Amino acid sequence: MNPERYDYPSRRRVIYGRHGMVCASQPLAAQAGLDILKKGGNAVDAAIATAITLTVTEPTSNGIGSDTFALVWMKDSLYGLNGSGWSPRDISLEAVRARGYDKMPERGWTPVNIPGSPSAWYTLSKRFGKLPFGELFSTAIDCARSGYPVSPTISRLWNNQLAKFRRELSGPEFAPWFETFAQGGRAPAPGELWSCEDMARTLEELAATNCESFYRGELARKIDAFSRQCGGYLRAEDLAGYEAVWVDPISVNYKGYDVWELPPNGHGLVVLMTLNMLRNDHFAHHDDLETIHRQLEAMKL
Repeated sequence: MNPERYDYPSRRRVIYGRHGMVCASQPLAAQAGLDILKKGGNAVDAAIATAITLTVTEPTSNGIGSDTFALVWMKDSLYGLNGSGWSPRDISLEAVRARGYDKMPERGWTPVNIPGSPSAWYTLSKRFGKLPFGELFSTAIDCARSGYPVSPTISRLWNNQLAKFRRELSGPEFAPWFETFAQGGRAPAPGELWSCEDMARTLEELAATNCESFYRGELARKIDAFSRQCGGYLRAEDLAGYEAVWVDPISVNYKGYDVWELPPNGHGLVVLMTLNMLRNDHFAHHDDLETIHRQLEAMKL
């Protein structure tokens, strides 16, 4: 590649690397992935380690109880993994309406599905990883136990969420969140070291059991007990029946490029439908009014 052939706008940054690169929204998480590469791990190992570390270092956007979608290009083949959990078996439209809701609430136990990320982490590692699965947790555990300096952006987002939750959330189901993420009654200031021993022990349990504890062990029993205590629908039986699912990616050809996404229930289908609508359009400029207008209208359709 000859850089002189390309006119890069000044607002874009071009980065080159010889042996590998890890990108993330939080530098400590990216460093965790880079350390895994230096230890002989592959890109899948690095991605998992980065994702696990983000649950600690960027809790405003990530969590252990989340979902994971993955596209993996390995040895000239593309693989898809759907690590999103389904609803508890005992929930229903009628049950939710009987509690006085006319739409699904955003907070509390009622909207909680089975978290898919821990299963997805191990499933990806088992099939494609090179390093022992437990080693991918080392940086996240250290950050949780020893603490890490909170960035100004994360501190601001943390404070914003805390203020919002204080206004909107009450009840015993929310008390552990405030105990964990509002230690001393506040969010951490920029540069302040934040740690959480409970999170460190949870991550150690996941590492030691290949995440089995989350679905069929001690952590699953604790989740079940707290859900029952607070009127939630999620049960140990729901967790025990879950595993991340391998799926066949879907694609369209857009102006000579094959664009791949995961099939539903992920939203990648929306991207492919949008590109199909735009495949015969010609855009003179990247960010002008006409370009943005056509793209937004296609997405709305």
